[in-house]
Amino acid sequence: MGSTAALKELQRDLENKANDLSKLQKDIAKNHQVRKKYTIQLGENELVLKELDLLNEDANVYKLIGPVLVKQDLAEANANVRKRIDYISAELKRLDATLQDLEEKQNSKKEAIFKVQQRIQSLQAGKGKA
Repeated sequence: MGSTAALKELQRDLENKANDLSKLQKDIAKNHQVRKKYTIQLGENELVLKELDLLNEDANVYKLIGPVLVKQDLAEANANVRKRIDYISAELKRLDATLQDLEEKQNSKKEAIFKVQQRIQSLQAGKGKA
């Protein structure tokens, strides 16, 4: 009778760990989506910076603000794009660190689930012999 209660407890534990693993996998997928968005933005901003570097000092540069194009100083536009690139790069590093942490948690959850499954199997095997 005690082994039945232990088996139910292990199955409940297994279910909880599986739910936690599922949540971690969703977080990892979300992290990948955000990372992809930032990677695209980084590429776009690096392209803009290359284009700005090709311009002469006296070239006209315009920035789109809402529906209006506003004249902007070339040096200011350069500085803004560089700041944006720095920010995006920092966000990508942060996302990479978060992703690594999530993947480590995912691996430990998988190991814990495997151990619980083994314990359930050993209990069921012991029950079958009795």
